[in-house]
Amino acid sequence: MNKSQQRGGGGSSTARGTGRSQARRAELIATGRKLFADTSYDALSMDDIARQAGVAKGLIYYYFTNKRGYYLAIIEDAVAELVERAGSTHDLPPVERVERTVEGYLRYAQHHQAAYRAIVTGGVGFDAEVLAIRDTVRARLLGTIARGAWGREDIPPLARTALTGWLSSVEGVTLDWMTDQQLPRETVVSLLVRGLGDTLRLIEEYEPSCPAPPRPPA
Repeated sequence: MNKSQQRGGGGSSTARGTGRSQARRAELIATGRKLFADTSYDALSMDDIARQAGVAKGLIYYYFTNKRGYYLAIIEDAVAELVERAGSTHDLPPVERVERTVEGYLRYAQHHQAAYRAIVTGGVGFDAEVLAIRDTVRARLLGTIARGAWGREDIPPLARTALTGWLSSVEGVTLDWMTDQQLPRETVVSLLVRGLGDTLRLIEEYEPSCPAPPRPPA
């Protein structure tokens, strides 16, 4: 075997190793999401996590440094899924896009309650890094809404403030709904979508450069 073949073989081996490493890390994050959904952060030790994951504790330290790093990785993974759901409707008409975005948001919260609460409330003891992750989620969701409404993310401060107020109400409504879920999800979606329409029309009154999309037919 010549040197180029040796280098090529090594590269292939490295790629396979990297793929296995990413898969193992993803498996550990998936396990962690289930664990933290049922057990509080403080109640879980690294020994508990390793036992439930069926791995040596050192492997978790290898990928995540410590329990806090593991927890943050789980939150970041949850955030990525939430934002992906919100941004996956860009090819739909505006009204349907908003409805699908809000419906996907509520569905995610319903099925990943622990992760959603951590994202929205700031994690363990108002963790500064989790709060930063939450702010990133808000910014990306606001960008998704602005693109859907006006085709751009660079919007006036008043429009951004009003949309932030609506998004805060979405978080509050979602947390309240998750507590007892007495209302059907479809009803909550309708409530939030109507609220967004009202917010967009209010923005138009103050910022004519940000016209509200036309009302859907009755």
